[in-house]
Amino acid sequence: MSVDVGDDAEPITEINVTPLVDVCLVLVIIFMVTAPMMTQSKLSVTLPKAATDESKNEDHVTITIDKDGKINVNETVVYSIAQMEPVLARKLAQSDEQVVIIKADELLENGTVMDVMEAAKKAKPNKIYFATQHKKEGI
Repeated sequence: MSVDVGDDAEPITEINVTPLVDVCLVLVIIFMVTAPMMTQSKLSVTLPKAATDESKNEDHVTITIDKDGKINVNETVVYSIAQMEPVLARKLAQSDEQVVIIKADELLENGTVMDVMEAAKKAKPNKIYFATQHKKEGI
């Protein structure tokens, strides 16, 4: 089973780019799948429902508390309320509006939320807001 190539066979001087294109497409697909995961919050929080407008401003400091009491300040993990205070003060100093938004899970005890709010007051923000989910009409 030999193939006769003849005497006039020239060496292949072009680079086959098909494998390169295949690898690039696989990398693009991997990045497209993993990119949304990078922007999601590390803590899963179910916000309480309310009939209020959403905040449109992005220049604020967000304190997120999950149902187990784990605290994040703008995606920075803190392990206690005492550790949260200097982190919050530093983040507020970098913020123009000096606004704190507290995102607390609806299953969280109110005492924990109050402790976080008292610690946030020590940083002297202009305003403190509580994040909620938009309440659907008729419910």
